[in-house]
Amino acid sequence: MNLQSYCLFQRKEYVRYAKVFPLTETLDFKLPSKWYRRAVGGLEILFGLALAAIPSHKIKNTANIGLVLLMILAAYSHVMVGDPFDRCAPALVFFFMLSGRLVVWYQISRREEMERAAATQNGNGLKRE
Repeated sequence: MNLQSYCLFQRKEYVRYAKVFPLTETLDFKLPSKWYRRAVGGLEILFGLALAAIPSHKIKNTANIGLVLLMILAAYSHVMVGDPFDRCAPALVFFFMLSGRLVVWYQISRREEMERAAATQNGNGLKRE
């Protein structure tokens, strides 16, 4: 499959995914597949670059949560259109990897917070035995 036929295949797939977007029936609007594809792709690039290049933990965690939500949306779309599991598996793998990153960050920040609280409680910052 060459690049041009793959891009055409992806465009046709996003027509199916736009029909099962979660808010289309609730808000009674039709989501154009072209804009859906562009929005999802643009957000993935934006969040990925923020996660890779920006040193702020707040921005990294915001980008991480954004990617987690996009992976949930991707898995939901694959299930709703009846795709086989092998089409849904990459979204699930990335969902678990991104969730694992959030859990590890939370554990590390919690440990640092507890160490700071213990140092402040001791008064001079030195550990007492």
